Amino acid sequence: MRKTINKVSLAGRVYDFKMAEKVCQKQGDNFGKTFINGTLDVATDEDCLNIVQVHFTFVTEVTKKGAKNATFAALKSIIDNNKTVLTVGKDNAMMVKIDTSLDLNDFYTDRNGDETLVSAKRNEGGFVTVVNSLPAETNRFEMDMLINNTVYVEADPEKNIEKDYLVVKGAVFNFMGAIKPVDFIVKSEGGIKYFESLDASPQNPTFTKVWGTINNETIVTRKEEESAFGEPAVKEFVKNIREWIISGTSKPDAVYEIGNAETGITLDEVKKAIADREVYLAEVKKRSDEYKASQAAAPAVAATSTEGFTF
Repeated sequence: MRKTINKVSLAGRVYDFKMAEKVCQKQGDNFGKTFINGTLDVATDEDCLNIVQVHFTFVTEVTKKGAKNATFAALKSIIDNNKTVLTVGKDNAMMVKIDTSLDLNDFYTDRNGDETLVSAKRNEGGFVTVVNSLPAETNRFEMDMLINNTVYVEADPEKNIEKDYLVVKGAVFNFMGAIKPVDFIVKSEGGIKYFESLDASPQNPTFTKVWGTINNETIVTRKEEESAFGEPAVKEFVKNIREWIISGTSKPDAVYEIGNAETGITLDEVKKAIADREVYLAEVKKRSDEYKASQAAAPAVAATSTEGFTF
């Protein structure tokens, strides 16, 4: 398999963060090492409405080669200064540039009594730099995607679907070559026609490069309900938008070759990647089951005796 592309480039104001500096207590090579983990929310637009989150699992103070880790220093500066849009306002918030990548947060959850796998897209790790000014382009992803299906979705005002769009389904690969099933969307008429023309299916996949932007917005609308007297009742409706929107793709003559390990990908490589993911998911399921069993076995906390509450 060719060295695949999986890039997310973000720049903007630090909107919020939930990060902490810790010391590793787990026995092993990292025991006693200082690290930072958590999430960093970046506003990539001038109005600070498009908030894109980046997750950091284990950012150490020094690299494996013993050098100072610039990303650790940047994250520590963000934590120590706490100059976010929410704390000091847009004009005084710190600004950052982040080079990260797309990964999945895989976990199992109970839905209607059945355990269901959830694979949520998230930006994972990467390099963080504190900057004094923002580049012209602040929000872009670029991926090599193995496409195996498309689904056309028609506009439906009752479901808050304002415009027709196309869901492009398939998979990308992380820097270790692990397969990550994902879907993106296409809204432009030309893009919809092109991806539909690929006639992609599990038996007829297409391996190509796509690029676009991440749209993460929370839209709050207010509606007044008239009252028979006095002030009207105000109702708020919150709509969360989480979209990875494809805005472009390689030309047909630049599509990667399926069957060639050097210029594209082979079917055997895909099969192995899928098998490796099944092994990984089995371990995720095992950890989930073990955690639930430990919670069920934990002794119940004795209730505190009281005489009751009077309000």
